[in-house]
Amino acid sequence: MLEGLLDAKRWEITLAEMPALWEGFAFTLQVVVAGLLISLLLGSVLGVFSTTHSRVLRAISRIYVEFFQNTPLPVQVFFYYMAGPRLLQAITGADSPVRLSAFAIGALGVGLYHAAYISEVIRTGIESVPRGQMEAALSQGFTRPQAYAYIILPQTFKVILPPLCNQALNLVKNTSVLALIAGGDLMYNADNFVSTYGYLQGYIMACVLYFLICFPLALLVQFLERRSKRRPRAKNIPGITPAPEPAKEA
Repeated sequence: MLEGLLDAKRWEITLAEMPALWEGFAFTLQVVVAGLLISLLLGSVLGVFSTTHSRVLRAISRIYVEFFQNTPLPVQVFFYYMAGPRLLQAITGADSPVRLSAFAIGALGVGLYHAAYISEVIRTGIESVPRGQMEAALSQGFTRPQAYAYIILPQTFKVILPPLCNQALNLVKNTSVLALIAGGDLMYNADNFVSTYGYLQGYIMACVLYFLICFPLALLVQFLERRSKRRPRAKNIPGITPAPEPAKEA
């Protein structure tokens, strides 16, 4: 097996077929961007719902989170693939099932799935902001949506950036589930190569391309985690001398 992995001819054929893998790489990136937008928008709304005083909104958020966190992503994607066209046919009144594109299934699949996790991240972030800030905003004439938009959420996102980046990292890797429905993504094209030639080099190159997406995100997570642990420094304001730092004991 090791000899096959180091075989120069196999690598030559693999590199000659790289355009198909790059095509899958580009498609995966598109799904990642669309899925992130869906998950961030929906997750933010659900995260806010879970911290309101409305029992109905809290129940909606809780039911959504529990359902998507406790059902496997492949099952959800298969449901969109098989049942989605018939649901759209019933909604639109079309004569035949309305077929969903692989891009739409992928973006909805990973977007709706990770929205449940992002919702929980945002909920914990909102709860970390002192309650007095919401009360102060309401006393100054802000409506509750304005208080969330201008005061609470900006502080929340500073706190939750590292776990949000972790969710983005997981979302990238979960796009590989599209290979189950012949989605045209990177994993599907790598599967096609390996099934055609029988060379595991296709999977190795797929790992390299996934690494190109995930490694910068992992570095960003580490940077944000280090930054969040730093103590804020006092700003130098003209006319005001900052207090000297206490001397450290020997």
